[in-house]
Amino acid sequence: MPTFTAFTTLTGKKAAESLGEAMERLEPEPTGIGVFEVEDGSGLWEVGGYFTEDPDETALAVLAVAFEAKPFVVSELPETDWVAHVRRELAPVEAGRFFVYGAHDADKLPEDRIPLLIEAAMAFGTGHHGTTLGCLKALDRLLDEGFTATKVADIGCGTAVLAMAAARVWDGDIIASDIDEVAVDVAKANLKANDMDGAVQCVEAAGFDHPDLHKHAPYDLIFANILKGPLVALAPEISANLRPGGQAILSGILNEQAQDVLNVYLQNEFNLHHQSQIGEWTTLILRKQG
Repeated sequence: MPTFTAFTTLTGKKAAESLGEAMERLEPEPTGIGVFEVEDGSGLWEVGGYFTEDPDETALAVLAVAFEAKPFVVSELPETDWVAHVRRELAPVEAGRFFVYGAHDADKLPEDRIPLLIEAAMAFGTGHHGTTLGCLKALDRLLDEGFTATKVADIGCGTAVLAMAAARVWDGDIIASDIDEVAVDVAKANLKANDMDGAVQCVEAAGFDHPDLHKHAPYDLIFANILKGPLVALAPEISANLRPGGQAILSGILNEQAQDVLNVYLQNEFNLHHQSQIGEWTTLILRKQG
């Protein structure tokens, strides 16, 4: 059975929550409503609904006008290849020298930024979420400090935007992995869209459980933008697969979880290099001792 989605963006939490409540009264009614902040400092909120029947686009248009939101983007979302069917016109994101954008903003590329084209069905991995944005800014910080890497691993890569950012600035062995087969397909599609076929190897794996991840170790830089639980569990493996003096950029950490995660990594031969917050999320840059 196909699923239909309808997404829009608008300014302000109160207005977004009110729009979400109004969507619940639509006919046909949505099976689910999502309201969340686009964590790029723009002040925008995204509101979306999922439907098992084609939604009433006239009613959606009326709601968009009433709440001063952008027109809803309505898409059919089959169970297979669902990522390829949803495109949301999120604003470009600048993270230091990196510029993350969708195809609809291809005419806005700044000449002095490194472009990364990302087309995905969710904000996570497009740079709008505080975790991905934090990782890109952390990479930008390391570059400003003169750090270089020829071996990079992006664990839990999602769209592979972090691996692609690394591949834009360094030549070498760069590998991106995700436990989700769909995410790996998305990563490969994004590489192709950026004319970067072959620049990043994409594999399906849980953590470092893939022979190619072990083959390229030890790494100079490891990204792990996942969640607290997996980050804590992976601490010994991240340490074992990173060279002395190498850097790890970790996110997916709620601010109140940051100290717990840091304590585990301090016990696994890491020192804190830098810590930052965007919204409710913390990003850590950790340096392997030695």
